[in-house]
Amino acid sequence: MKLHWSPKSPYVRKVMVCAHELGLAPRLELVRSVAAMLEPNERLMRDNPLSKIPTLVLENGFVLFDSAVICEYLNDLGESTAGTLFPKQGADKWQALRWHAFGDGLLDALILWRNEREREVPLPALIAAFEHKTRTALKQLDDEALALAETPFGIGHIALGCALGYIDYRFESLDWRNIAPRLAQWHAEINARPSFQQTEPLNG
Repeated sequence: MKLHWSPKSPYVRKVMVCAHELGLAPRLELVRSVAAMLEPNERLMRDNPLSKIPTLVLENGFVLFDSAVICEYLNDLGESTAGTLFPKQGADKWQALRWHAFGDGLLDALILWRNEREREVPLPALIAAFEHKTRTALKQLDDEALALAETPFGIGHIALGCALGYIDYRFESLDWRNIAPRLAQWHAEINARPSFQQTEPLNG
């Protein structure tokens, strides 16, 4: 399988954490692909016309995107030997999917915040709105830290872990651990897993 990949993308990291957890990382051919908003990548667009990563090309040529779909596909591929990252039913299923959506939604806000921050003339009101959303999300997750710690590891933990890792990577000045100390303790534990250690984003 060919994965359009970047070591800096938190969505790619989510896929790679899943792949490591499921024992599938060796089966992925990583193709370094730049997906800049203002510069569509023509090579990438042959597989994904939206010019976004991650994009997974299967052995039969079928193409999967985005990260949520790819993670679920990998889970189906690897769960027979590694167990599942996606609970099948009941309250555990909906909690996992909610945390998955929470992590992806937080990442969406963070990336838009970073894009606005990098503009020649950022809009202060928009910067303030993204920061307010992020701080509120962190406080909500801090209230859920015990539930995260007590719930079996799955896709929701991966998505939230990658979102917090992206804050460390791109928003160090936010000092989020002072905003959410209980969440910080949970994150330290999850970040010690080999799958997270092996997918740390590169500087630059």
